[in-house]
Amino acid sequence: MFALFLAAYLLTAPTLMGIIVIALMTIDMISAQYMIYAAVGGAVIALPVAWLLGRKLEHIFDGKRA
Repeated sequence: MFALFLAAYLLTAPTLMGIIVIALMTIDMISAQYMIYAAVGGAVIALPVAWLLGRKLEHIFDGKRA
């Protein structure tokens, strides 16, 4: 489970961080402080997303092994 969580986190964290940073840029909130908050926020939001994705993938892979 941890390996799937880690793999999912390595994909979701940069994606969510980039989405939030680009959203800030489009609304003209271009400040280093906002960008740091956005990147940290994206990394934190990615934790439960990766955990859920890891659980779903684990159930899919366990079903195919049986």
